[in-house]
Order: sequence, then C-alpha cells, then structure tokens
Amino acid sequence: MTGRPDVTLTGLVGVYDADHTLRGELSYWVGARLGRAHCALCDVTHGALRPTRAWREYRASLPVPFTTRHRDDAPAAVRALGPPPLVAAETATGPRLLLGPDELARCGGSVAALGRAIATALAAHGLRWPETAGVTP
Repeated sequence: MTGRPDVTLTGLVGVYDADHTLRGELSYWVGARLGRAHCALCDVTHGALRPTRAWREYRASLPVPFTTRHRDDAPAAVRALGPPPLVAAETATGPRLLLGPDELARCGGSVAALGRAIATALAAHGLRWPETAGVTP
C-alpha cells in the first residue's frame, strides 16, 4: 500500500504497442510474424487475428469496463503514464499506471496471469473494485 486512501476503480485501459491505423495494424501484424514487432498486451488479448475467447470472457467478468486502445489513440493522460504496452486504472482522480511493459511481459500471454497481476497492482496502489454484489474478480 502506498499510504494513500483507498480509491474505487472506475475502469481499466490497456494500451497496445501498435498504431490504430490500417497501416499500423498491418505493419504490426507482419512485424510480429517476422519477429520484428512485439506487444505483450497483444499476446494476452489476441490470437492470430482476433481477440481470444479467454480474453473476452475475462473482460466480461469484470465489474468495470476494460477498454483497449492503441498508442496513437489512447487518451493523453494515459499515454503520459509511460511507454506502451501498459494497463492503467481509471479513477475519479485520474488514471494510474498499474502494469508497464515488463509486468505485461511477465504475464507470458496468459489472461489468468494478467488478472492476477492486475489484482496485485490494485492492492499495491490502494485501489479497489467497486462494490458489486460482494463479488470481485
């Protein structure tokens, strides 16, 4: 805990290390297949062409929205938190960095590992899930 009072989470934002344009998407896809581009968040959320079932189910299970953006279309306040890929917590007081590139890489492409890393980071930052029927992910 950082000594700050507990703050309720209102959402999560993941930022991919790729651009949102068609050119950016194609460039990343080709680069990833040739070993020239890598995004640890993409490894968790996507299969070869689209989001995985495990990712869709995890995201649907959360009591807050988990939006994903690209480095060129992420909100400026989130981009200012650090280089992508990253996961940020949205709160009433603004975004907070939860996971950076190294933490996401340690997830090894696993949705379950991402969920554990997010839970650990929330606790470390004094953030909590909103009260929703007493259930937290």
